[in-house]
Amino acid sequence: MKRNATAVWNGSLKEGAGKLTTQSTTLENTQYSFKSRFEEGVGTNPEELVAAAHSGCFTMQLSAYITEDGFEIESIETKCDIDLVDGTVISSHLTVSAKIQGISDDVFQQLVTKAEKNCPISKLLNAAISTTATLQ
Repeated sequence: MKRNATAVWNGSLKEGAGKLTTQSTTLENTQYSFKSRFEEGVGTNPEELVAAAHSGCFTMQLSAYITEDGFEIESIETKCDIDLVDGTVISSHLTVSAKIQGISDDVFQQLVTKAEKNCPISKLLNAAISTTATLQ
């Protein structure tokens, strides 16, 4: 499987603007700029997109592990915080809240750790990755 996205940028870093389009066109000419990345401008930014990718990938991986262990999932919600410091993404923190019937917190935490280590986006990132998980 291969997926792609395209970025088009016009102008200088601070005054220019770009548009992002994904293969699926879920993002289609989606605006991004210096302001949307480093200030409070309209549009998305690379760190936000990495956060979306990591939270989505991790949640699917966790779902697979929970299902493999025979538990029924009502819901899993994962928030990802990406920290960009001095031009480097230094960490990705996942905050998980889940409703799963019949699972103990110990088993849940083990599966969260397994998903954190094994989701493809976790493997891709060269950053400290951590997780806080709450079973409801």
